[in-house]
Amino acid sequence: QLQASGGGLVQAGGSLRLSCAASVSPFSTYVMGWFRQAPGKEREFVATISRYGGGSTSYSDSVKGRFTISRDNAKNAVYLQMNSLKPEDTAVYYCAAGRGIIQSTRADSGAYAYWGQGTQVTVSS
Repeated sequence: QLQASGGGLVQAGGSLRLSCAASVSPFSTYVMGWFRQAPGKEREFVATISRYGGGSTSYSDSVKGRFTISRDNAKNAVYLQMNSLKPEDTAVYYCAAGRGIIQSTRADSGAYAYWGQGTQVTVSS
């Protein structure tokens, strides 16, 4: 029900924009999140955006100030703009959707019911 795209190979300092097309309905009622998993590591939280107008966002400390999450409810899509990419950002990125997620658990992958298939982001040094 979620389809992530936009990954690729980029040099350090470059930018990528990930997209996630969602078929969950009604889309605007879902909290949306991005997570990532690097080889040999556990899946980690990247960013999340609140339902409806998306007025509340939060980021992991490692991406704060470099990444921006946004949503377009008319297109049933969520985006992750990634700037100033670093080699340590290399991972498979997953979008996720959930309902009834309270703010304190938005960074918890277990709070999300739906997951996309992931898109690979590779940052070369």
